Amino acid sequence: MGVGFIMLCHTAFDRAAQVARHWAERGCPVVIHVDARVHRHGFARMQRLVAGVPGIRFSDRHRCQWGSWGLVAATLSAAEVMLRDFPQVNHVYLASGSCLPLRPVPELVRYLADRPRTDFIESVTTEDVGWTVGGLDIERFTLRFPFSWRRNRKLFDASVRLQRRLGYSRRIPDGLVPHLGSQWWCLTRQTLQAILEDPRRAEFDRYFRSVWIPDESYFQTLVRLHSHHVESRSLTLSKFDFQGKPHLFYDDHLQLLRRSDCFVARKIWPQAGRLYRSFLSDKLAEKSPAEPNPARIDRLFSKATERRTRGRAGLYMQSRFPRDDWDHGRTAAPYSVFAGFSDLFENFEPWLGKLVGTRVHGHLFAPDRAQFAGGETVYDGALSDSAALRDYNPRSFLTNLIWNTRGERQCFQFGPADVQDILPFIAADPHAQVSVVSGAWAVPLYRSGGDFTTIRREAARLQKLETWYLSVLRAGWAKARVRVWTMADFVADPMEPMQTIIDEITPRALRRPAEAPRLVDLTGFGRFLQQLRNQGMQPVLMGDFPLEDEPLAPPRRARPAGTK
Repeated sequence: MGVGFIMLCHTAFDRAAQVARHWAERGCPVVIHVDARVHRHGFARMQRLVAGVPGIRFSDRHRCQWGSWGLVAATLSAAEVMLRDFPQVNHVYLASGSCLPLRPVPELVRYLADRPRTDFIESVTTEDVGWTVGGLDIERFTLRFPFSWRRNRKLFDASVRLQRRLGYSRRIPDGLVPHLGSQWWCLTRQTLQAILEDPRRAEFDRYFRSVWIPDESYFQTLVRLHSHHVESRSLTLSKFDFQGKPHLFYDDHLQLLRRSDCFVARKIWPQAGRLYRSFLSDKLAEKSPAEPNPARIDRLFSKATERRTRGRAGLYMQSRFPRDDWDHGRTAAPYSVFAGFSDLFENFEPWLGKLVGTRVHGHLFAPDRAQFAGGETVYDGALSDSAALRDYNPRSFLTNLIWNTRGERQCFQFGPADVQDILPFIAADPHAQVSVVSGAWAVPLYRSGGDFTTIRREAARLQKLETWYLSVLRAGWAKARVRVWTMADFVADPMEPMQTIIDEITPRALRRPAEAPRLVDLTGFGRFLQQLRNQGMQPVLMGDFPLEDEPLAPPRRARPAGTK
């Protein structure tokens, strides 16, 4: 009773030879297949590396391209050599040159000896497979694939579309029920010999030559015809990412591999010297009998996949940046946007920053420059105040600002005179808290004292922009927390809305503002609006502002904490 190994090798021959010698020197014969695409010098080097080790053979060579029949042909050739030259072998274990044993060889021998009639191969019907990547399940058995998926992707896709349109379908041989599964298996001698000596083998081989990725279906399907007891699982730890590419194991995965209790793992990085030294050592302690349990580490792989595909909220990594909606949060933290407040209040930014304990920026998207808090020209994360750099990608500018200042609430001004490209992004961001005093942009125009014809044209332009601005913020798809007050309503009682905003920014703060910041002098503002009307421009966003000057109501004191 024993186990023999078939190794499919095409690169890293020093590591493959190291593993082959490890198995052979411990009584497990090894048959090595070297890809026919490897130069003869490489093949000769592999032969020299294992020369003199009893129990190692080489099989006939085949060209082994990904997804091609060559991989199955190579396995069949090696299996024939194994069964012919080593009659003591009861189980045959298929491995690759990048595989590494994780447990002592005697443990595997005992494990298989206790299960002499069991075939370990992942084998599930196409209806039950949820892990195929590429969009082809049953169609890989019913269509033809004359073009390589890797080398001629466009021709491959065009061929599939054409066959679908024409309704073409190959006939599956009678008695076969297509199954799929991992390429890496461990079969009993009886089952493997039955597959090799099947009277219909020529028919099956001819059919599977035209199946897409036959190494994942040939043995997985035929074992169902000949096996007495199939364990639909692999004894080899082989993990794949969300794109169907195999995970590579490095030195820092040492403890992770030990926890899996699997007998063999692939793919191992050839330079992972620590892994090879640890698992090929004669000092490797034998453990109590344990079932291979890759599920123990599945949680970590699931988290890694989620991190790779979804990342962290507000962090745009290179792997996801070119594709929209691969992040699960537009920005990394909540932030506040104020529209019109710096126009209505004197020194609004310092007042708010002192009250809430954070730095409050000016107009970050002003046409000339980004107005960072304190007049800084370079901000956290080496963000420049250059308008050209900011406007090259305003979305990245804002997300970088929020990411680089995590833990500190960011507040900034934004109005219709600013660069508007970022507005739809803000409106769709659940982290954004947007407070708007509509029509406040007219205050700087009123106070400028410039030519009134120029002022009227600018007022018409800004009102048009703010109308669009408000329509975006109120759109059905907008997710930002938006509050809008007309200027007339706001200046009549500024303390109540200001208290609401501050409570959202610092919900646990004990300090309450005694009064609102100082309003700018609005004497004559009503007459200014009437003059705009007289000149043919209709200001509608300010609310019902009185024509004659009326004294503004004195700001109310904030309500005490805990009252309504």
